[in-house]
Amino acid sequence: MRFDLITIFPEFFAGPLEHGILRRARETGLVEVHVQDLRVFTQDRHRTVDDRPFGGGEGMVLKPEPLFEAAEAILGHNLGRAEQPVVLAPKTAIVLMSAAGKLFRQETARRYAQIDRLVLLCGRYEGVDERVADHLATEEISVGDFVLSGGELPAMLVVDAVTRLIPGALGNEASSKNESFSEMWHFEGRAKGGVSRAPAGDGSRIEACTLLDFPHYTRPADFRGWEVPEVLIGGNHAEVANWRRAAALEKTQRNRPDLLLR
Repeated sequence: MRFDLITIFPEFFAGPLEHGILRRARETGLVEVHVQDLRVFTQDRHRTVDDRPFGGGEGMVLKPEPLFEAAEAILGHNLGRAEQPVVLAPKTAIVLMSAAGKLFRQETARRYAQIDRLVLLCGRYEGVDERVADHLATEEISVGDFVLSGGELPAMLVVDAVTRLIPGALGNEASSKNESFSEMWHFEGRAKGGVSRAPAGDGSRIEACTLLDFPHYTRPADFRGWEVPEVLIGGNHAEVANWRRAAALEKTQRNRPDLLLR
């Protein structure tokens, strides 16, 4: 899979790309990450990428011309005009990182992991000309309900989340299947223990939900008087599985009740 990052701060990505899973995935050829300096596609000697907003207001807005031209140079073809729109090649997406976008979730990462090429546009300043969101980007994505200084950090989060879902990126493929947001569980309304992977078959009420990961513990079993739950050291795998499902539900109810409401 190939990632293309379009930014006015290409040096931002030097550190994050050189560590851990991302570094190994690049070295083994599972992913390619190309960083493109947006200022290369400006036409004036000051390499201007922004301008004042029409209608007045605070801040500056990223201009559409350099973003369109950068994406066209990367993809190798024209991306259209109002009178002649262009459809992107299959398994290619152009994503604008924006606080005004749709929320990036684990299912979004899984969807991106199925394509061949992902172009990430890193916004800056007060925002990006809306014609970029409407006519260049295939999707507008936010990583949370907060505002950052630019799209570089969100883009890096997307690259990391997607890369670890590509087969071969993790040392243990089960790692991406047994973690927060990894799958849909079922809550059994009348059953003790609370959760299972399959319908109960006894007429109890079942609701699908996404759970956070279950709590993890390691040695020592007793740390400053805080002890590991006895079930985890008892050796009964079925009891451990049931405890983990119930604990995951309890933690989700405590930290992210909105997941259960969804």
